[in-house]
Amino acid sequence: MTPTDRRVLVVDDDPEFRFLHSELLKSFGYKVEVASDGVEALALMSPKVDLVVMDADMPKMDGFEVARMVRSDPLVADIPIVMVTGLAGREERLRAFDLGINDFVNKPVDPHELRLRAKWLVSLKAAQDEIKAHGRKLEETVEIRTRELREALAEVQQARLRTHKAHMDTIHRLTLAGEYKDRDTADHVERIGRFSQVVARWMKLPDEISETIRHAAPMHDVGKLGIPDRILLKPGKLDEEEWAVMRSHTTIGAQILADSNSDVIQMGERIALAHHERWDGKGYPNRLAGQEIPLEARICAVVDVFDALTVDRPYRKAVPNDEVIEMMKGDSGTHFDPDVLDVFLDAREEIESVQAEYFRESA
Repeated sequence: MTPTDRRVLVVDDDPEFRFLHSELLKSFGYKVEVASDGVEALALMSPKVDLVVMDADMPKMDGFEVARMVRSDPLVADIPIVMVTGLAGREERLRAFDLGINDFVNKPVDPHELRLRAKWLVSLKAAQDEIKAHGRKLEETVEIRTRELREALAEVQQARLRTHKAHMDTIHRLTLAGEYKDRDTADHVERIGRFSQVVARWMKLPDEISETIRHAAPMHDVGKLGIPDRILLKPGKLDEEEWAVMRSHTTIGAQILADSNSDVIQMGERIALAHHERWDGKGYPNRLAGQEIPLEARICAVVDVFDALTVDRPYRKAVPNDEVIEMMKGDSGTHFDPDVLDVFLDAREEIESVQAEYFRESA
């Protein structure tokens, strides 16, 4: 930027000095504005001013007060100030520096000295302006990048949400695939998920575990997709050979769900394989006992029996809840993990509330 692009404000109550100083500065190539006192100077002060050449001793408001007010205003605080003064005392100069006055020129002004001091201070202002402009540009760039990053993160979050919804929808459709073979299975698997989540919460398991079991437990019988209809839908009792085929739904389910990266499906695999194991080790398919059985499978075993017995089947009517509860109490420590069963009993009111939702819908 050339001197002709820079503006200097000359402030002096003496018309002769005001004219002399302004003409000198014009001859150096600066654009010049003039003010006859401090009040007028403050009215003309703006960020477009690059230098103030100001008399110290003026009526109404002296140069020191003008300097103090300029330095207190963030919009113009960086404007360099040269004080033109006949004051030579140490105290006055210290006071001036304390107020932020950049330099002094003694009266009468030496043109060469004024040119050099003006050139140096205008260059300083130009550097400050460049730094400010760079700072503003940097702030704008940061703001744009931050906004872009937020938008990108929001898009990623939305993509993750869509992926999660699609993932859970796939799982839901998988668990309901049995509906095409057994209408009872469709409602059963949904209730098992809800019941399992209730028990997990009452056991004070972490929220993410309770939510996972909510979606994983419905997959416990997915292996029944591999059981022939003549066995799965047989209205009477199964013979030993048929029972062997029926029991294979546990291993078939685990095979269907094997090798997934999904936490939900991994838990579903464990439940599918082990939900017919018994606490006393007499279950199937691997005759696991006690805490060898995954906790989620022990939870599913309890709610699965409760739900299976309390709904109508082609070969029998539903058993009342009270009777089922008493039967299950008798199997504590043999069929069921006694601690899980105790929690289930504590949560009975909430379990039956969920159960009632489905019964109302099917009524």
